[in-house]
Amino acid sequence: MSVTTTRTLPAQFIEDLGKDYARQLTATTAIPVDTSKFAPTVAAQDALQTQAATLAGSGVGSFAPFIQAAQQRDIAAGQQAAAAQQRLGDAGQTLGGVATTLSGIAGLTGAPTAAQTQAFTSPFQQQVIDTTLAEFDRQRAINEQNIRDQQASLGALGSGRAGVQLSEFQTQSGRDRAALEAQLRQQGFQQAQAARQQDIQNRFGLGQAQSGLGQQQLGLGQAQAGLGQAQAGIAGQQAGLGQQQLGLGQFEMGRGQFQTGLASQVPGLQRADISTLGQVGAAQQAQRQAVLDAQRQAARTAAYEPLERLGFFGSGVTGLMGGYPGQFQFGSTPAADPLQTALGLGTGLAGIFGALR
Repeated sequence: MSVTTTRTLPAQFIEDLGKDYARQLTATTAIPVDTSKFAPTVAAQDALQTQAATLAGSGVGSFAPFIQAAQQRDIAAGQQAAAAQQRLGDAGQTLGGVATTLSGIAGLTGAPTAAQTQAFTSPFQQQVIDTTLAEFDRQRAINEQNIRDQQASLGALGSGRAGVQLSEFQTQSGRDRAALEAQLRQQGFQQAQAARQQDIQNRFGLGQAQSGLGQQQLGLGQAQAGLGQAQAGIAGQQAGLGQQQLGLGQFEMGRGQFQTGLASQVPGLQRADISTLGQVGAAQQAQRQAVLDAQRQAARTAAYEPLERLGFFGSGVTGLMGGYPGQFQFGSTPAADPLQTALGLGTGLAGIFGALR
């Protein structure tokens, strides 16, 4: 018994389209999709972000040198103040020396006193005077005895004229003795004056002896007055130097305070720099990330474009054939908007770096 099979065929152009679709589907699906071309990538950190991170690391403890410098300035100020105090003390001592010198000038002006002359008198002067007068008395006694012997030999001893002769001899001998003592004392006084004048010349370098004691003392007084004025000038200079050192100490202290204030401002300035660099770097990184995302989306669209095109083609063929199952449906999940991604990332990073302020 024969069997007759009846098959209803589509139109020839539909059958040709189906065959063509089958060939294209086989060829297209045989090639694997290269997903590495649109794999997710992360933009590298921007150079400004790297600089901000480096600055943040180097800024830790960066105020320490300013603190140390301020401490050194404070120590220097203390030393300058101590030096100023020492200078003022030296000035006070010098002024005391001026008063002593002026007192010495007052003591050396005018005629020399007995105490001043006594200091230069020979300690053996009295012994010399006593010995000389003793010898004078011995010679006077011998001469007086010779007169008596002469009167006795003439037989006039005890007479009135003999008494007058002896009285006149004794009177003249007394005058000679007083003159001799005065001469010895005058010589001692002159020797004391000469020794005192020589001592003054040796101490103050006056060079040549002056003609009169008054002129010599006047020159000495003027020299000592000049010395007192010089000492007073030195005292004034020392006092001025002390004031200058005190002012320098105050200046050093002011610099130390300035450096301390600068040290307190450095962290804030560094935080501002870090924040600015971080924000700009984050924006640039976000822009590069948005470019990478757009390139990835473009690569993905290009990779799946043949499949999408073949899917649309297959859907049309299936609709013409009517009733053929197994229609191909192609779906693609759209990626996030690159611009929105960039803005979101930039805002987040800006907030992080802004918290460093």
